[in-house]
Amino acid sequence: MTTNRAHILLWTDQPKSYLDAIQAAGLGERVAIDTLPRKEKPSADQLARTEALMAGAVPAGLLPTMPKLRWAQAMSAGVEGWLALPDLPPQLALTCARGTHTESMPENIIAALFHVAKPMSVAVENQKQAKWVHTVAQPLYGKTLGILGLGAIGGEVARIAAALGMRVIGTKRRPQSMAHVAEVLPPERTDEVLAQSDFVLLLLPATPETDNFIDAKRLAKMKPSAWLLNFGRGHIIKDDDLIAAAMEKKIAGAVLDVFRQEPLPSEHPFWKAEGIIVLPHIGGPHPQRDKFVARLFVDNLKRFLDGEPLKEVVDRAAGY
Repeated sequence: MTTNRAHILLWTDQPKSYLDAIQAAGLGERVAIDTLPRKEKPSADQLARTEALMAGAVPAGLLPTMPKLRWAQAMSAGVEGWLALPDLPPQLALTCARGTHTESMPENIIAALFHVAKPMSVAVENQKQAKWVHTVAQPLYGKTLGILGLGAIGGEVARIAAALGMRVIGTKRRPQSMAHVAEVLPPERTDEVLAQSDFVLLLLPATPETDNFIDAKRLAKMKPSAWLLNFGRGHIIKDDDLIAAAMEKKIAGAVLDVFRQEPLPSEHPFWKAEGIIVLPHIGGPHPQRDKFVARLFVDNLKRFLDGEPLKEVVDRAAGY
């Protein structure tokens, strides 16, 4: 039995999946685990002894008070909150939960495509008034889906979309051929993707380069019949420009699952803007999401204990 156990702090309200995964991986004897609900703050002893931390977010001022901390695992794919910390230790290994949404988010994105192309919601509203209104569903077959940010989720969306007969194109920071994607372009050629697409899917991370990325100029490159779907980060879109484009029919409309401020304030014009559909950030959540994150965390925990390279390390310069 190993007596020199690594001290791990699980700062989450739902630690069971992580504790179970640690035991199932045979790592229980190699670690000493503290669990802490999100509303509580680590004690002085916990701060002093923690070597690895798993958390959704941390407040400024905390990490520098953890002298033994060598690795932090974020519980989400986006880490802009972590990178915005003014005192994020430069040598701290930071990993994210990239790849843990690949079961839930692609399905929800496809659902959004069906929602805007098929008149199901119109029929539901007409049913309330016992009205029989014949409508014609728009086909997805033969349409072009443009994906800005072709990562793991984009690749899975492309697979499903291709099975539906859609043509998929998109951008990737380091362009390389991808299965089910007809054309992979660098970000500098975004305008070409916008011009060709019947549906534009945003999966970009929140970085200084992507802030207000979709503005009036880029919206003007889209087809008047095209829909914009944002499942990336709210900061990607310049809100006022999108509202203007939708209301002036410069684009068909937009489905938004992420926003600059969440929950979206009740007074925000997105709620009532014609052509804009507001989703309450339902793209990524999954009934077993903790199990997916726990799988990655335990893989990284074993690597941490064995001195091996960690998976999904955040590139601080790139911002994700």
